[in-house]
Amino acid sequence: MSKAVQIRQNGGPEEMELVDVEVGQPGPGQVRIRHKAIGLNFIDVYQRTGLYKLPMPLTLGMEGSGIVEAVGEGVTHLKAGDRAAYASNPPGSYSEVRVMPATCVCKLPDAISFETGAAMMLKGLTAQYLLKRTLPQGGLKAGDHVLFHAAAGGVGLIAVQWAKALGLQLIGTAGSDEKCALAKSLGAAHVINYSKEDFAARVKEITGGKGVKVVYDSVGNDTWDKSLDCLQPFGLMASFGNASGPVPPFAPGILGAKGSLYVTRQTLFTHISTRETTQQMADDLFEAVTSGKVQIRIDQTFPLVQVREAHKALEARKTTGCTILTL
Repeated sequence: MSKAVQIRQNGGPEEMELVDVEVGQPGPGQVRIRHKAIGLNFIDVYQRTGLYKLPMPLTLGMEGSGIVEAVGEGVTHLKAGDRAAYASNPPGSYSEVRVMPATCVCKLPDAISFETGAAMMLKGLTAQYLLKRTLPQGGLKAGDHVLFHAAAGGVGLIAVQWAKALGLQLIGTAGSDEKCALAKSLGAAHVINYSKEDFAARVKEITGGKGVKVVYDSVGNDTWDKSLDCLQPFGLMASFGNASGPVPPFAPGILGAKGSLYVTRQTLFTHISTRETTQQMADDLFEAVTSGKVQIRIDQTFPLVQVREAHKALEARKTTGCTILTL
């Protein structure tokens, strides 16, 4: 048996309950993992509220770290006793023990703690696919300007540091002076408090009127329209989240009028759909962390039994960096 946080219907944090669930043996292609730490992400909120529809009852959580207890037939990259970490579908990391697909579970280097492993996988792999795999026409090179919304969040603070290591001029936005200062201290070339400033006007000022090659946006509704105005001709609008609500429908014609722009809606789980790609991306992330190019900031820690409070803090945008749940 295992303790797990489940919901039986969509709704607010009060829908989450700690229950007992039965955990069996791993089948072919599966592993059983005993968690040491669990990552908290905005996708958990989307699934809890019903923005992303999933069958009920639902055990939440997409990210965690722990010890492999058993492996099923056909699993060759892991064995019982291995330290491991993952970002993976289906949800289920809000638990003591779970059985899950082995595809996206990676052996965790000894130099990386369980806490860091749980905090970094979903957010770090997201930063990896954005900066390395979701690129504007002609790619990105040192000196290029990019705009990154929510730069003081879990993905944002990793992306800020990684972009600096790549030589990019990252313009980061956040909703308070304190969050802007944090992003600036970790490597953002410029920061904009979008609760006080018109970020589109500031981006044009920073770039000498040229605009940026790409906007990375996890905020959604509140930032969408002005983000399009920040782009150079043929620029890329890369949406990867909806923290302020989903982007409403729009007429494709506006993309032509604003400079023949490109738009993409990305999700991590397309990128990590194979074992080979997952490991390649994870190895890149592990190297960035162990080399010191990227530090994983865990700014909030909650015990699993206080998961409702953790969700409330996340939704109220009171968090910075990464948040983990501990057992």
